[in-house]
Amino acid sequence: MRTLMRGLGELAATAGLVLVLGVAYLVWGTGDHTRRQQAGLADELERRWQARHLTATPSRRGGGGNVTETAPPAPGGAFTLLRIPRLGARYRYVVVEGVSPADLRKGPGHYPGTARPGEVGNMVVSGHRTTYGAPFRRVDELVRGDEIHVGTAAGTHVYRVTGRRVVRPDAMEVILPVPGRPGRAPRRRLLTLTTCHPEFSAAYRLVVSAEHAGFRAGRGAA
Repeated sequence: MRTLMRGLGELAATAGLVLVLGVAYLVWGTGDHTRRQQAGLADELERRWQARHLTATPSRRGGGGNVTETAPPAPGGAFTLLRIPRLGARYRYVVVEGVSPADLRKGPGHYPGTARPGEVGNMVVSGHRTTYGAPFRRVDELVRGDEIHVGTAAGTHVYRVTGRRVVRPDAMEVILPVPGRPGRAPRRRLLTLTTCHPEFSAAYRLVVSAEHAGFRAGRGAA
């Protein structure tokens, strides 16, 4: 009996160690992967910004510019730069084009076919909340009026948070050009952030909604 109990104890200790190591990898190992990817993406974005021909049209929102790139990058490529002041001065992620598992391991991903920075419509960005750097871990802290900055080669589009809600994973209406209104032609410039909810679960989706509030010319380094 003692031998059996000792064996079971050793087995439980081994299983516990494996579990701890697995969690450590998910938290730190995957995060290290994303940090390396982000460094490369920042260089890529800087090169794109330097080389990209831009098309600028007058803004409909007084004094700014509606600046978009001539074409989106290839899937998995650097798309734009995301900053959220409430989450700290060091919070900055290069957003990639695409939301496949491979794309989201690099950082937040832009839903293909949704609006680009500053465009009329709904720009949708999804990101991990627990693994691979957890770029959206704290987006539940955002409140109405908080700024979200989306950087382009010509400047920064400023969006202001209008609300947040929790939806089912299959609630695809949140990514429509006019969220919740299928077939409706968009007239506003919107931004939607989506992530899993609650933490460590994919049972629901947390959705943060924001609306374009202005444009600041003059880009910073990616």
